[in-house]
Amino acid sequence: MPESVNTHFHSSEPFGTPTFVREILNNFSCRSYIGGMRIRFALPLLLSCVFLVGSPSLASDMALVGARIYPSPAEPPIENGSILIHNGHILAVGPTATIKVPQDATVIDCKGLVVTAGFWNSHVHILTAGLLHAEKLSPEEVTSQLQEMFTRWGFTTVFDIASVLQNTALIRRLIESGEVNGPKILSVGEPFWVKGGTPVYVRSFLETNHISIPEIESTAQAIGRVRQQIHDGADGIKIFANSIEQNGILTMPLDLAKAIVDEAHRAGKPVFAHVSNNQGIEVAVQSGVDILAHTTPSDDLWSSPFAERLTAAHMALTPTLTLWDVEARKGNPSSDQIEKGMSRAAQQLKAFSQARGQVLFGTDVGYIEQFDTSEEFTWMSRAGMTFQKILASLTTSPAQRFGYSNRSGRIAQGMNADLVVLNGDPAQSTSAFSRVRYTIRDGKVIYSKK
Repeated sequence: MPESVNTHFHSSEPFGTPTFVREILNNFSCRSYIGGMRIRFALPLLLSCVFLVGSPSLASDMALVGARIYPSPAEPPIENGSILIHNGHILAVGPTATIKVPQDATVIDCKGLVVTAGFWNSHVHILTAGLLHAEKLSPEEVTSQLQEMFTRWGFTTVFDIASVLQNTALIRRLIESGEVNGPKILSVGEPFWVKGGTPVYVRSFLETNHISIPEIESTAQAIGRVRQQIHDGADGIKIFANSIEQNGILTMPLDLAKAIVDEAHRAGKPVFAHVSNNQGIEVAVQSGVDILAHTTPSDDLWSSPFAERLTAAHMALTPTLTLWDVEARKGNPSSDQIEKGMSRAAQQLKAFSQARGQVLFGTDVGYIEQFDTSEEFTWMSRAGMTFQKILASLTTSPAQRFGYSNRSGRIAQGMNADLVVLNGDPAQSTSAFSRVRYTIRDGKVIYSKK
């Protein structure tokens, strides 16, 4: 029997013998010497339990059939493949001819479609009007906004890197309880900026929405806040190594940045850094930041040695290239000016990628309202990233970076059933990454294109 269809009989996997069956087996073997009456009652129950475990008709809740499947960026596709899903996990994956689909499974015909692991967006903000003050919103309103921002584009996991933690935690609870359809949300909560360093472009937004984010004046204050936010459920921390102000760019002192990073790392949490120039990148490198939240097209191009220094520091990068297009258009520039600025951002990504830096897909949605991901994929491709590298930035790379690689980022037996069904092959055109037919999280369809 092929390995791909022999998964639910292996007791070391999530679909192995349930605890209550093992207890019956142990009870039966230890007490078989007791009279026939006990055995006569135990044996039918034991056989029923074994039937439940081994019955193919009860082992799968959903089947995706007939797709071209990319199990991971490093593996060849499975042509005419099928995926069996049971209890939110992948039970089997392989060529359709080798997999028997249970009669009572929900079947999704994927002929002519492509399936990959669910996408991660590693730079978002839970700050839109449709998500703020979630306690005043209906589940339908929250679901609609999450669909417009995330699930419509294949995101089964997002990392929110600046929001109001209490509000984001509420949305996360609504999703986990099943009241709302949405992605898995990781969050840093409120970001850290220095005294006088609240970015000029967010001040009016914070005031209008009655959001208070304190400015950091001392290392003791910073350390205390890191501890509190992690205690309150933050999955990471974000610093503004640079803050754009009315009269220039304010840079966080290195000792303050290092104190924040060290405290987060003591708790095993990653640290993101907003950077606007090389000075901010230098603070990020020396303080031990894990992820750069942007490229810096307003500063120097990145040379090969510069990019190699970033990768030697084990940094990842969310390029957010579309952001620079959105920002540039606010000033009504010419098309040539936009192209020049975008090409600088793409060059920085190219240098980082060629230096074998870990790229994490991110769009900055929630700050920008361009939810469509197609432009980001186009610019990543123009930066020299292959289909496989882009797929890695959406799947295996964030799963590895954030400690989820044993359950997310690949299509394989035992992994979470987080999947994207695409109406097109991104190996032929990266624009297909944005043509989502279904988004499936934990074996549940959370978006379907009508």
